[in-house]
Order: sequence, then C-alpha cells, then structure tokens
Amino acid sequence: MNRTGTLRKRFSRVIRNLAAPIGCGAFFLFLLRFIFFIGYVPSASMEPAIREGSLILGLRIFREPALGDVVVFSHENRLLVKRISGVPGDIVYIPSSECTAVPEGCYFMTGDNRGVSYDSRYWSEPFICRKDIIAMIPRHSRQLSKASHFAP
Repeated sequence: MNRTGTLRKRFSRVIRNLAAPIGCGAFFLFLLRFIFFIGYVPSASMEPAIREGSLILGLRIFREPALGDVVVFSHENRLLVKRISGVPGDIVYIPSSECTAVPEGCYFMTGDNRGVSYDSRYWSEPFICRKDIIAMIPRHSRQLSKASHFAP
C-alpha cells in the first residue's frame, strides 16, 4: 500500500474516533445554551428555599412566569435568583413610593429571606421585564447543595 493510502486510512480512523466525543460535546453545549441553566447562589437572600452557596439547575424553556415562581433574571448586568412576588396588575408596596401597580409585561421580585435580600423593594427601577427572565427553577430541583443532593 502506498503512503497516501496509509495516511488516508489513519485520518479516517482519527475522524471516526473523534466524531462521538465531538458530537456529545456539541450536544451538551446546545443543552446548556438553549435548554438548561446552571448557576451558583452566592448569598442567603433565597433561604430557606435555596441555601447560600448552592448550585441551581434551571430551565431556559418555560411557561409564562406566575406568582410564586423562582426565576433567574438579569438586573443591572448581574444574574439574580428571586421569587416573583407581583405579576402584571398586582398592587405592590415599595417603601420609597408606597403602593404601585405592576406594569404589563413586568414582575416584582423579592428574596425569600427578606431581611438580607436586596430586591425590587429597593431598586430605582423595581420591575423586571419578561424579556430579562432567563430561566425558571422548577420546584422539584430548587438546589443542588454542596453535598450534591436534591433539597425539598
């Protein structure tokens, strides 16, 4: 067999051997970019539902957010995890401006641990637009703790 034929066979074998790992890697990246969200909660603002230091698994594809849902959203170039405490049309209390209606297409967010949570109650723009919500945290997978188990 000539040298060109041998090189072609080696190249073909290398491509066959790399196809599965590359395909699996591409599929995994697709899942992380478009389906799942994995994040870290650095503060105690969502305790007791989500403990400080927990890893969370969210879904990027989700139904319309509802009152009580825990979501990941972008606010002032940061990703935050909070609970939806007000939906469009709800009247919410904001310490700086008393009672205000939640505008259409927006949500009012608070942490479960209200004593330490910096949330909609204190922001100059207290409402989060639907387009800024990145992922929803399903109830059955609120956190993957440091011990890697699902918490209630």
